[in-house]
Amino acid sequence: MYVRKTTSDIILFSVLCAVAVFCTSPLFAQSDSLSFRNAQFTSSRVADSWKKFNDTLSKEFKHKNVAYPPKDIYLRAFKSQNEMELWARNNESSEYKLIKTYRICAISGSLGPKRVQGDRQVPEGYYFIEDFNNKSDYYLSLQLNYPNYSDQMQGNQKTGGDIYIHGGCVTVGCMPMTDPGIQEIYTLCLNARLNGQLYIPVHIYPTRMNKSGLSYLNKEYANDATKQQFWSELKAGYEYFEKYHKLLPVMYTPDGKYVE
Repeated sequence: MYVRKTTSDIILFSVLCAVAVFCTSPLFAQSDSLSFRNAQFTSSRVADSWKKFNDTLSKEFKHKNVAYPPKDIYLRAFKSQNEMELWARNNESSEYKLIKTYRICAISGSLGPKRVQGDRQVPEGYYFIEDFNNKSDYYLSLQLNYPNYSDQMQGNQKTGGDIYIHGGCVTVGCMPMTDPGIQEIYTLCLNARLNGQLYIPVHIYPTRMNKSGLSYLNKEYANDATKQQFWSELKAGYEYFEKYHKLLPVMYTPDGKYVE
C-alpha cells in the first residue's frame, strides 16, 4: 500500500533520524552508560551486591571459558521446575554456554500465559529486562517488558504489568529469588548492561519442552486447545535453542502469535 507523505511527515522523519543517529553515537552511548552506572551504584544494595558476588561470577565465567563482564547473556526459566538458567556467550556468532542454574523460590498461578490483570499468573513467552530497580520492596528487582505484543493481542484489555525477577522469596505473579540470589543475578545483569547489552532476553516456559515435558502438557491440558496452540509456538523456539544454542529473533503474526 502506498502512503503519500506530506511536508510535515518528511520534516518529522528527518528529525527522528537525527535523534536516532545521535542516540546511537559512541559519545551518547558512553554518556548514557555512565549515567546509568552512577544512578545504580548510589544504592548501597547494588554496591554491596557487586562487591559480594562480582569476583565469584568472574571465576564461574572463566571456568566456562566465557569472558567477564559478559557481553551477551540469556535467562531461561521453567515454571514447573522452579528453575532459571543463566546462559552466556562471547559474541553473536558463538553458541551460548550454560553457566549455572538458579532456584526460583515459588511460582504462583498455573501453567499457561498471563492474559488478565490480577490473576497472580506468571507470564510465559519471550521477554527482555526493561528496568533495573535498586529501590525495590523486595531488595532488588529486574522488570520484564510484560505485556509484550503477544500478551497485548492475545489477552484481555487489562493484561496488568509490573512483572519482576526480585528478591524476598515471595510471589504474587513474579519470579522471586532469595535475597542472595537476586543480588547475584542483578550484579550479573548490571555488568552485561554496562558492557553494552541493552536487551537481556528472558524466556519463560511452562516446563522443559522435551519429550517428558510435552507428554505432561498433552496429558494434563488435553482439552485446552488455546494453551496447546500457544505452547506449540513456544516449542519451536525451545527446540531451536536446544539444537543450536542460539536464539531465534522474536517475531509475531499480526494477531500476536509467535512465529519462527
